Amino acid sequence: MFSLTHTRNTPVDEKMNREWGERSSPIWLLFNPKHPVVLHHIWKLVLAEIQNKLFIELQTRMDASKIYIRNAVNDSRIVPNTVRWWDAELCAEITQFREITSENKPKILISFGSFPFEFVRRVYRIKPEKGPKYWCTSNLGDEFRKSIENFDINHTNLIPILRRVTESNKFIENCVNFEDYYQYVGTKIAEMIIANKDCLNIWI
Repeated sequence: MFSLTHTRNTPVDEKMNREWGERSSPIWLLFNPKHPVVLHHIWKLVLAEIQNKLFIELQTRMDASKIYIRNAVNDSRIVPNTVRWWDAELCAEITQFREITSENKPKILISFGSFPFEFVRRVYRIKPEKGPKYWCTSNLGDEFRKSIENFDINHTNLIPILRRVTESNKFIENCVNFEDYYQYVGTKIAEMIIANKDCLNIWI
């Protein structure tokens, strides 16, 4: 449902490619290289809900193979923890990604979990900066709701979703169990895409 085709002249870390898809895509995904399974365990299910909603409303689907997918950092060993939070290597990664986003100006930037979301907040210089424990499931859920409520196609919209979904994640009122999360998130993102369909060059 999405392509993992290697992008030309892309650096590769020890385990996997750094990026896939096309930087010109208006939809970007950002994930923690320590947790690449989110592309299958989370995004695959969210994408299915998005495509289903698009087909019902518009009788078409988006070309998911062109979505730009990227590791937040090139080396998973520099992903911060509670002991060593943010250092020079991460600052360099932020600067590099800021240059890429400034050049390509994605419309929807979806991050998976706490570290990628804080990473992209710092890329866009959103204050105040948060520590490693701040982005719990409830706070990420609140930020997801805010991103949907304040969606503006004229700017890059930062949309955080959970890296891991369990039955104990009760932070979204619309979700009565963990399976509903994928439908909730996919539907909300699809609604934003549908509302701005003429501004997004994503269609099959």
